[in-house]
Amino acid sequence: MTSFLVVSGSPSAVSKTALLGDLVASRLGEARHVRLRDLPPAALLAADASDPQVRDAVDAVAAADAVVLLTPIYKAGAAGLLKVFLDLLPQNGFEGKTVLPMALCRSMAHLLALDYGLHPVLQSMGSQRVLRSLVLLEEHLEIDPSGRAGLVPDGELRLLDVVAELRDGIVLSSARV
Repeated sequence: MTSFLVVSGSPSAVSKTALLGDLVASRLGEARHVRLRDLPPAALLAADASDPQVRDAVDAVAAADAVVLLTPIYKAGAAGLLKVFLDLLPQNGFEGKTVLPMALCRSMAHLLALDYGLHPVLQSMGSQRVLRSLVLLEEHLEIDPSGRAGLVPDGELRLLDVVAELRDGIVLSSARV
């Protein structure tokens, strides 16, 4: 059975990115969602991979067949929290995995932020396949009064397309092994 992991890298206590991560995990089915904000900050900043919560998150990446990395875009780049976590992973931490980079941002001016800033990192970490990035605008996200996220139709179609591509990428990867 294919194992999916969603990692959201927003440091915000009330995070639209984390809500989007919940939505992505639900579209994938049996996917775990790790919110990096919930990990102990001192352990993350000290690169203390022996901390039990950090170790659990690192182990979740190792166990996954496919990883969705979801970040807000700050100052034209991925959140520093995501980079701090990626630095904790082994150099080959994505070996044999399909990775889908995703971002939530306020402006299409940030459309290429993941391609220029995150793709090279993922390639250097041994990803078997890095899918085309999905960048959604905050206006694609709808939050109902109960705090659950949904997407406007265009955003939902784009998400379903990349989820299908992610699933197909896993099948292709498995067929080559």
